[in-house]
Amino acid sequence: MSILKFSRRAALGFAVASLSLGAPLASADPVLDSVHFLIPGGAGGGWDGTARGTGEALTGAGLVGTASYENMSGGGGGKAIGYLIENAASQHGTLMVNSTPIVIRSLTGVFPQNFRDLTLVAGTIGDYAALVVAAESDIQDVNGLIDAFKADPRSVAIGGGSVPGGMDHLVAAMVFQSAGADPLDLKYVPYDGGGATMAGLLSGEVKAVSTGFSEAVELAKAGEVRIIGVTADARVDAFPDAPTMVEQGNDTTFVNWRGFFAAPGLPEDKLSSYQDALTKMYDTPEWEAVRQRNGWVNIHNNGDEFRSFLENQEQVIGDLMRKLGFL
Repeated sequence: MSILKFSRRAALGFAVASLSLGAPLASADPVLDSVHFLIPGGAGGGWDGTARGTGEALTGAGLVGTASYENMSGGGGGKAIGYLIENAASQHGTLMVNSTPIVIRSLTGVFPQNFRDLTLVAGTIGDYAALVVAAESDIQDVNGLIDAFKADPRSVAIGGGSVPGGMDHLVAAMVFQSAGADPLDLKYVPYDGGGATMAGLLSGEVKAVSTGFSEAVELAKAGEVRIIGVTADARVDAFPDAPTMVEQGNDTTFVNWRGFFAAPGLPEDKLSSYQDALTKMYDTPEWEAVRQRNGWVNIHNNGDEFRSFLENQEQVIGDLMRKLGFL
């Protein structure tokens, strides 16, 4: 089985949850009195938005009495993970948000811990990846990009908002590898964040950009860029004009999940309460409003299913990083 085939199965296994269109929850009794959200990065980032949006929905729906938030940047997310582990006994009221980087940064040794050192609560939302070109580019689809690369690899630079070996680089490498191109020849240009990445694309510094699908949608709607491939199994309602990699014959699917972890040794009844609250959240109009506003995709895996997905992703990403020389 190839790495890419395995990746596709792992991503599909982290299935998109369907929303209930029924009435909001009638119970006035919250599942939890309070939740404290620990955020491993600064204000305004993806982790911050996920935690605050989740807290907004949980409290607005009456599933949680009150929610509080703490931003703890440092060590690529490692500071917050270390804090949660070291203070586990006093952190039973805390949920920490994280995402794909907890796998990547553990593999690269940015921090010594990994997801197995925490209590896995649930994966909750996802953002697919996308390859994007400038609107006026002569590259029309992902196969056109691959053809240009095969003809002259050094003339086709791909930009991204993560460091070499980071998520944007790895997603581009997956796509190129699936198309039969050598990802070791990929010329990757790292930028400091999504805004700088798009500026590099629009200025012509790079031919294409690997980025989060939600980051590209507004620019695509404005006619500034063209999404030539998204790593979903089917077209995404937020921007159905964007073709998938799969429909173009490229067997690459990937989702940058986000979800929640708790301190090690969390009592089972507390874990069940967290999972119950998050499960019920999906059936509320409060959550749907938050989800639509942020352009998120619903995904939902609790406990052991969440662990299985993470273990699959760890294998896929680790194999690819070793091939690319990052491990």
